[in-house]
Amino acid sequence: MFEATTPSMVTLEQLSNVISFELPCELEASEPPEARGLRRDDVRLMVSYQATDMVEHTNFRHISDYLEAGDVLVINTSKTMNAALSATRTHDKQAFEVHLSTQLPANLWIIELRQPDTDKNSTLPFYSAKSGDRFEVSGGGMVTLLTPHQSNLRDSAGNVRLWIATINLPEPTDMPSYLATYGFPIRYSYVKDEWPNQYYQTIYGTEFGSAEMPSAGRAFTSEIITLLVAKGVQILPLILHTGVASLEEHEPPYEEYYRVPVETARTITQARQNGQRVVAVGTTVVRALETVTASNGVTYPGAGWTEVVITPQRGIHAVNGILTGLHEPKATHLAMLQALTGIDHLKVTYGAALEQRYLWHEFGDLHLILP
Repeated sequence: MFEATTPSMVTLEQLSNVISFELPCELEASEPPEARGLRRDDVRLMVSYQATDMVEHTNFRHISDYLEAGDVLVINTSKTMNAALSATRTHDKQAFEVHLSTQLPANLWIIELRQPDTDKNSTLPFYSAKSGDRFEVSGGGMVTLLTPHQSNLRDSAGNVRLWIATINLPEPTDMPSYLATYGFPIRYSYVKDEWPNQYYQTIYGTEFGSAEMPSAGRAFTSEIITLLVAKGVQILPLILHTGVASLEEHEPPYEEYYRVPVETARTITQARQNGQRVVAVGTTVVRALETVTASNGVTYPGAGWTEVVITPQRGIHAVNGILTGLHEPKATHLAMLQALTGIDHLKVTYGAALEQRYLWHEFGDLHLILP
């Protein structure tokens, strides 16, 4: 079922195939659990232990059984924007979708252009735009492409998926109000129907900014949070505004905005020094923390745009556990998980997830990896 590569120096191209498997389409969660008559905390939970490769199968509402007093959970409190906009290219009136990914300094944005795929009621990446192309978006806004995001494509005729662009909105509209009125959640072909923005939020989100949901935390409810806190589990916040996830093949993660508060950094450092378990809720949390954590395990507060790419060669210094969804065969998130667990543990757990028919993607099941 699995093939593994373990060279001494792994390139990003090789990382995308660290473990290779086929994901049956019926294991792609195509709708929220609520649409299947479940609560958001009724998704399945696989719990695995790195030290022994032991795997247990349970339900997320029982997660408190696997956490104990002194454990630290780090959550991403970024809220999901209505980051998709209907668009029309001005010079030929062709229809597109613009997906906002990451807001950069000087009010620039990283954006993705997608074209309608009517057969699947979805969209496909569009690679043939040109610098200077302009797109009218709903409500009278205008998106202008400036330059390819990847610097190696700026002097070539290569295919371009991500662009640096300006977005001009009609006065006096601000971006949050504009997106709340005219935008809609980003979705891909495995999600068949449109769902309101509320289905793309965690219950503890505080600040809009993510193009796509930090979905590892979606299953938490107020009741579970209360139970964990009462048990003595510390819950610490940070922000990482996620960009679009439909990366080009072998494309490394790009810059994303993060903010790690002083108290979060201090408590994580103390917990690691005391030998406690520090569990990231999602790969976004790991990326933010690794940006501000030194190789000796000291985590510092900070804010900015992170370009950190986490590989097995780089290692992970901030956390020793993670709650995460299940990732596709070519997702670079698998390289991050390998940095935490090693290749053998990934092979065991992903084999178990496939055998037990777990569901993938943002509305799917979850995996808690503990030391």
